[in-house]
Amino acid sequence: MAASKAVSLKALATAVPGNTILQSDAAEAATRIFEKRYSEFNRLKAVFRTSGIHKRQMAQPIEWYLEPKNWPERGEAYLDGATELFMEAAQLVLDQARLLPADIDTIVTISSTGIATPGLEARALNEMGFRQGVKRVPVFGLGCAGGTSGLGLAMRLAQAEPGTNVLIVVVELCSLSFRFDMLTKANIVASALFGDGAAAAIVNADDDGEIIVEGGQEYTWPDTLNIMGWSVDQAGLGVIFDRAIPPFAREHLAPALDTMLGALG
Repeated sequence: MAASKAVSLKALATAVPGNTILQSDAAEAATRIFEKRYSEFNRLKAVFRTSGIHKRQMAQPIEWYLEPKNWPERGEAYLDGATELFMEAAQLVLDQARLLPADIDTIVTISSTGIATPGLEARALNEMGFRQGVKRVPVFGLGCAGGTSGLGLAMRLAQAEPGTNVLIVVVELCSLSFRFDMLTKANIVASALFGDGAAAAIVNADDDGEIIVEGGQEYTWPDTLNIMGWSVDQAGLGVIFDRAIPPFAREHLAPALDTMLGALG
């Protein structure tokens, strides 16, 4: 079997929303929301200080998060914010690569923090000027691994059709999963960590660029469905963070990386 052709990373760009929230303001807001309703909050609130985060960009101003939100409200905020970030990141990476939207052959869209059907790329297609025949690959469910797994998918698509330009855009509005009603440790931790943003890249299997993607591998551990992810109920998505995450990573990540790197030679 012939070796797969290496893929060139032609350009990379990022975009963030315009609402900047200081960690001190987020901690103050969380205190107002949870201190009198959740007995464990005072024990947990140190995470705002120890997270190492000074500020974050979020899809909505801080006032939006201070009242309970339902599925339709979260969905509307996701569609508006994610579509805007998709187009901003996509345009920035096109400009860096000195390409037009019409030069893109395949669009890979990665997002797990909201639902858009048709996908975000379909909403941007006509406004940005992508071809009507552009291939669309919307992907939901990769979560925190979306960026790396998505880049691996874009690489394989570029290798399958040499000479084509594959645009990948990853958009996550994690802050929209903040739950006013969810009195859990995971929700407090998420409120101290989550921000919003997008990243975009263009890859091509025929270009000799300065940055080469030599290959990619994926690894799935059995019996880990409940370590990280979303719970879904009538109010929206709720974060799942298991306390086993740090020890699991310490024990299992290095051997998996050794296996993957070994497969790449």
